[in-house]
This record gives sequence, structure tokens and C-alpha cells, in this order.
Amino acid sequence: MSIPLLDLKAQYLSIKEEMDQAVLAVLDSSKFIFGPEMKTFEEEMAAYCGTKHAVAVGNGTDALVIALKACGIGPGDEVITSPFTFFASAESIALVGATPVFVDVEPHTLNMDAAKLEEKITPRTKGVIPVHVFGQMADMDPILALAQKYDLKVIEDAAQAIGAEYQGRKAGSLGDAGTFSFFPTKNLGGYGDGGMIVTNDDAIAEEVRMLRFHGCKTKYYHDQIGYNSRLDELQAAILRVKFRYIDQWNNARAEKAALYHQLLAPLADAHRIILPHTDAEKKHVFHLYVLRTAQREKLMAALKSKGVANAIYYPVPLHLQNALAYLGYQAGDFPIAEEACLQALAIPCYPELTSGQQEEIAAILLEVLG
Repeated sequence: MSIPLLDLKAQYLSIKEEMDQAVLAVLDSSKFIFGPEMKTFEEEMAAYCGTKHAVAVGNGTDALVIALKACGIGPGDEVITSPFTFFASAESIALVGATPVFVDVEPHTLNMDAAKLEEKITPRTKGVIPVHVFGQMADMDPILALAQKYDLKVIEDAAQAIGAEYQGRKAGSLGDAGTFSFFPTKNLGGYGDGGMIVTNDDAIAEEVRMLRFHGCKTKYYHDQIGYNSRLDELQAAILRVKFRYIDQWNNARAEKAALYHQLLAPLADAHRIILPHTDAEKKHVFHLYVLRTAQREKLMAALKSKGVANAIYYPVPLHLQNALAYLGYQAGDFPIAEEACLQALAIPCYPELTSGQQEEIAAILLEVLG
């Protein structure tokens, strides 16, 4: 038995003819930057997310950095985010000269705990980056209410959550801006890097378009210092093919998650593991299926011995990362995030995974933890 955490080869083979045609069409056109594939993909993403604008950029980290800059956030400002996420969520704040401030996560979803947000707001706070971790959206209504109360910008980090919903609204559409990553392992992943910023704000969209192309509206006339962050035509074409299947694939992920819930229920009922939680008002797209157990190392060893890939998300919370030591946080500051980092483990969950493979994986968990 050999089961990968994600099978991109199987995904490619399922759409090979469409994908090959799309790539060859770009090569034949010889248009590689700022071409029709990127522009059409932007239009498709805006329509899908329910926003006025979608602006493609080079990667998900650039999307966060450029969105922050477009929202007027910079040196002297503070931006609140989660300590339980990939480093880019906080790195982007530091890259624009602002200070990352953390708030602990909810014990059930591992998303930002909105109930603890207000106590972190100071006169220097200018923004909030809620991260929709693992494919489920954060509790946005109270976050948006506080943002309105204190005049804060809200930038949704939806890197893992394309297609996720909160009360019927798509990820990325609720805040001042939303950012996406098209890293190959994402639910909508390219064959290289890529990113997108969506917004309903005309001014933010105009600023983002300038910033992604060296701070200019017209070539060779630069109004500000910007970035070189563009989604090339090959990646746009690849993503457009995959985009046709995103809802189908997301629904398949949710079906795999439901089967895991059923198979692993005895362990959850016995408090041996904590299964991913799904709020009724949200659509979870299961970028990752992350369970939690106090016996993680034992489980990892057993899965590895049987050829089942697994991975830790995330081994170190952001407030304890060496690069952010200057912020002065200590162990114990965010206990829920810290405990999650000691227990969380992702097991295979992707559209091409078979029910038979899931049963084999579940049998290993039942044997080790039962």
C-alpha cells in the first residue's frame, strides 16, 4: 500500500486532454504575460466569488502583501491575525513594515477566535487578517462588526479556502479584500505559483493593479514603488481548466471527509482523537483533513510503516517562530494554538482517493489508537 497525501498525477490524468490543449494553445499564441487567459480568469474568479474585481498576481504571499499595501497599511500600524497558520499570513504584515499581533484560535475550528479579538485592538491597529484555515471560513460576522466599530481593514486569507462559504457567501467576498494562493497543492492549484486578490472596492482594485506591475498604470510611467507580481498565461490557462472542476472537486473532498467522520467515529467518541469540526452555517472545502491526537508520533510511525503519507500542520505556532522573536511572545501566550501544533496531523483527503483506501487508513488509526 502506498497512499500519497495528495495525488496530483491522478488529477492531471483525469483532465489530461483539456490541459494539454490549453497549454499548447498558449505556446501557439506566443502571448505569455498579461494575455487573454489571465484576463478571462480574473473575470471568472470575480464572478465565482461574487466580487466586482479579481486581480491576478504572482503568488499567494504577494497577494497578501499587495492587498495590505493597497489598503494603506504600513510602518507603525498593527494587523491582527492567527498564530495557527502558514508563515506568510504574518510575514506579509512584517514585509509592509507593520507589526503582526496575534489572537488565539477557537478550539473546535482552529480559526481566529472572534470573541478574543477586541482585546487585541489598540490605537495602532489598522487591519485584521482572518485565515480560513484548512478550508473552513472564520466566524466573519463578529470580525466584520468589530472592524466597522474600529475602522479596520479586513483582508481574508483564503489561500486554503477557494469555494468555501459563510452563510452562503463565498470566501474572499466578505472583507475589504480576499487573497488566494494557487500553489500546486491547493484545491485550485497551478503547475507553479500563482495568486489572486478579490475585492468590491474600486480604489483597492486600482491600487492592486498598479502595485503588481511596478507601480504604474501606463508602461514606463511609475506613480509609486511597486512589485513585479504577475500571473503568467501558462498558469492562467492551466488554472482555467481546473477551475471548471473546482466545485466538483470540493464536493468530493467533503464526501471523503464525511466518510472519515463515519469510519473514525469510535475513536472520536472514545476521546482518542478530535475530528475536524464543520459549523452548520459554513461550507468546508477540506483543503486538508486534519485530526488531532495526543499520540501523534505513534500514529505517524504506524502510517509511515504502511505507506500512508501524512504531515504536520503546523509544527510551530507563528508567535514562537524565530523570525518573529522580536515581537516578544512566549510559550503559553496562545495555549489553544500551541496545543494544536502538538496534536494536529493531516491524512490523505483528495478527490481521487478511493473509499477502499480510506477504509485501510481508518483501520490503521483504529488499530493504533483504539
